[in-house]
Amino acid sequence: MTNERVYKMAFSKVYPLLVQKAERKGRTKSEVNAGIFWLTGYDDSGLQEQIMKNIDYEIFLVKPRR
Repeated sequence: MTNERVYKMAFSKVYPLLVQKAERKGRTKSEVNAGIFWLTGYDDSGLQEQIMKNIDYEIFLVKPRR
């Protein structure tokens, strides 16, 4: 899989997979969110807004709201 294909995936589809993987490893959704907030500058409402907009992963990572 090329990076281009990953970037075109909907973040709303990837996010639950990130949470599931973290939970399998003994982590929590809150810890996943904390990492996302630190990496992107989003807060909880900003994260939920992006999930609802169904944006792709590239837009989510490249154009965070800071």
